[in-house]
Amino acid sequence: MRGSELPEVCVVGLGYIGLPTAAVIARAGMKVLGLDVSEKVVETINRGEIHIEEVDLDGLVHGVVQRGLLRAATQIAPADVFVIAVPTPFAKDGHHTPDLSYVLAAAESVAGVLKAGDTIILESTSPVGTTERMRDLIAAKRPDIKLPGLCDGTPDVAIAYCPERVLPGRILEELTNNDRSIGGITPRCARKALAFYKRFVRGTCVTTDARSAEMTKLVENAYRDVNIAFANELSIVSDAMGLDVWEVIRLANRHPRVNILQPGPGVGGHCIAVDPWFIVHGAPEETPLIRTARGVNDGKIHHVIARATALVENRPQAKVACLGLAFKANIDDFRESPARLVAATLARRFGERIHVVEPYAAELPIEFTGTGAHLIDVDTALEECGVMIVLVDHDVFKSVPLAEREDKAVYDTRGIWPDQPAAMDGEAAGLRKAG
Repeated sequence: MRGSELPEVCVVGLGYIGLPTAAVIARAGMKVLGLDVSEKVVETINRGEIHIEEVDLDGLVHGVVQRGLLRAATQIAPADVFVIAVPTPFAKDGHHTPDLSYVLAAAESVAGVLKAGDTIILESTSPVGTTERMRDLIAAKRPDIKLPGLCDGTPDVAIAYCPERVLPGRILEELTNNDRSIGGITPRCARKALAFYKRFVRGTCVTTDARSAEMTKLVENAYRDVNIAFANELSIVSDAMGLDVWEVIRLANRHPRVNILQPGPGVGGHCIAVDPWFIVHGAPEETPLIRTARGVNDGKIHHVIARATALVENRPQAKVACLGLAFKANIDDFRESPARLVAATLARRFGERIHVVEPYAAELPIEFTGTGAHLIDVDTALEECGVMIVLVDHDVFKSVPLAEREDKAVYDTRGIWPDQPAAMDGEAAGLRKAG
């Protein structure tokens, strides 16, 4: 491929990041093969449809598939640029150990079709050193190819790390407009990856080394986790003191150098709830603050469960509506969601008294099976349920006027109904104010 030609691209993994990335690359005119292990996902995309919820993604995918710029498959094929966007979950060892099996499996697939001149970019959030580990695996599989950092002279391929920085619900916009950190195994690798990203990214692309780029992604989410932990701990303190945490934060934030975040029922999603542990795993003796913040945010979930349980027990005849399962507002992503854990725990304890309102779910997740809990809409909840537990700040919940909920006992973990009157009994009144 000459520099003036558009590269052919293979995106490995068509999930919440991979599919939007593939679509944005295709929109820039490059031919993209999207690779996924799921036949259902592949068939859905090749029909020009999508399997995830994301603003404007359906129209974009339909358009680039119709134009022949994006197709999906379960088998890899040669390309000029390979973008790896697969999950990096925890291993099932109970110690928050990173599971890199998906990344290494993707690298092994790429190794099988690699040729001189190709560029491999890892986008998956990964512990420091993962890009080099991926390079070493490829080197073992393809001794005929000179790999960066392992050979004398000019390597045959370029390998880099470039994590996304996106917010669900704004992914297409942020993939294009946000700045990117591009870390190469060598400076030459970083420059080759930079040339690729500049074809579709309007934000500033800054080059660095791969290890620094890996750490930068983890630091960004650990920083947010620590700040959320302060807000969540403040909400627990306010509960103990009988204070309205939302009022305290509102007033404190009037200070010109204070910007306290809003508390919630915990922290969810596959980034903020996960990435800090990758830093802790890499330096367990040097990360007491990061580890403590994770403990505070996980502990907030159990605090919410305890407070919600008390409210439900205090209203033994009332039906209960748990509002929301997603990890954040207005998306269908339930990964690592504290709302999901709270609702499921209540369902196992209180059975058919629990009703779940989640406008982005067609059915309840598997952990609700056999509990007797029901999935209902918000109108039914307002008609039938005397207890409302707000777990997610979906817009549809925010829009409920006071007249439709003033007679409810409410535990609002998101602070979306500041005008809700206090419950009649003192315990429930304290719960309403809890953050």
